[in-house]
Amino acid sequence: MSMFGKKLAIQSWTLRGIKTNEGVIKAVKECGLDKIEMCGIHVDPVTLQDGGASALKLYEQSGVTMSAFGVHGFGADEASARKVFEFAKMAGFPTISADLAAVPEALPLVEKLCEEYGKKIAIHNHGRHHRLGSVWALEDLFKRSSQNVGLWLDTAWALDSGINPVEMVRTFAYRLYGMHIKDFVFNKAGKPEDVVVGTGNLDMKALFNVLTGFGYNGAITLEYEGDVANPLPAVKQCVQAIRAVTG
Repeated sequence: MSMFGKKLAIQSWTLRGIKTNEGVIKAVKECGLDKIEMCGIHVDPVTLQDGGASALKLYEQSGVTMSAFGVHGFGADEASARKVFEFAKMAGFPTISADLAAVPEALPLVEKLCEEYGKKIAIHNHGRHHRLGSVWALEDLFKRSSQNVGLWLDTAWALDSGINPVEMVRTFAYRLYGMHIKDFVFNKAGKPEDVVVGTGNLDMKALFNVLTGFGYNGAITLEYEGDVANPLPAVKQCVQAIRAVTG
């Protein structure tokens, strides 16, 4: 199996229809995976009394590794932000998938915590309506921030913004710390719909060729937002499609 295949995780938002962590673990394994990018719907270090320690232990004992956490929205609340960084330290992953609230305190706060905890945050580009969904907005942010702040590229939301995700990889290779592999098709009104990766507008072969070309070593996460009640059939097809391209 290739490096990309070995690193492949699933976003827990994909499994949001499953309400228990035991059920999530079972689903991850059923898809042939052993890594998960955790989101707050299943484990929320901000609100859990133990900061997510017991859930982390459950996943570790079950043979499922937490590869990242997010997408977490950081604002001006340092106490809440610190709990997320504490969870990252406890779980041992290097990068938090993030959004920055529209407050001036958010950037200096995460910069401070990244330095303190030895972690990075990576901005999730959430489409055409997101304030950090465009190339120019991200370029502006990176000019104002250290290397501790990078991009968690969502390929489908790049498509939603009218951007070729392959070109976005080339543009931000110097700050690319994580990936959501996801694919959209669009109706006449421009509304997106999740499809099995590679069957919509995402050129999977070109994407992984360019990632290989510059030696990408960040996180790789499959995200599929369709079929909430029963996502596994499509997710299994997505896993097969990624492995068919990556080897």
